[in-house]
Amino acid sequence: MDLKTALIVGGLAVVLFALSKAPEIIAARKDGTKPAEIKRSNHRYYSRKYLMTEQENQFFHRLNVLVGRYWFIVPRVSLPALLNHKVKGQNWSASLRHISGKYISFVLISKKSGEIICAIELDDRSRKSEARIEHNAEIDRLFFTAGIPLVRFGNVDKIKDREVLDGIRGTLTGEQEELSIRKVWDK
Repeated sequence: MDLKTALIVGGLAVVLFALSKAPEIIAARKDGTKPAEIKRSNHRYYSRKYLMTEQENQFFHRLNVLVGRYWFIVPRVSLPALLNHKVKGQNWSASLRHISGKYISFVLISKKSGEIICAIELDDRSRKSEARIEHNAEIDRLFFTAGIPLVRFGNVDKIKDREVLDGIRGTLTGEQEELSIRKVWDK
């Protein structure tokens, strides 16, 4: 068999193989699933009823009343969405793994520019455990080095609205404060 014939036979084999897989590919595309995902995924999931815990949900509504006119309040934001791990001179995959699976309770976003104003973390009863203290210290370090203001609130059911506003205001830089919602604090 010469080279030309071998190439034609090989090409036909590829086309026949592709045609044999066409029904599977078409069926998978109808529901938006990629063929490779069908074979790999043995995991099953169900929908959560709520995105946030009860405490987070109550505080979310409270934040909406206090600052919702001025800032978007985004709940449960993953750290990889906030922190760029691609820093020159470090192992990017290791730095991504370090923050993957971690999230912050809320992020306030400017309605005008879309910029991050600050992050808010709600501390619950578990904050006193040694593991949680280390976790919180690492979160504080990450946000500090990234230059994202972070405010923590504990006992949110007992904290007054003025304390919430003052806590947020205390994290803002001069420029952010200048652009922020002075009207809220002047009430």
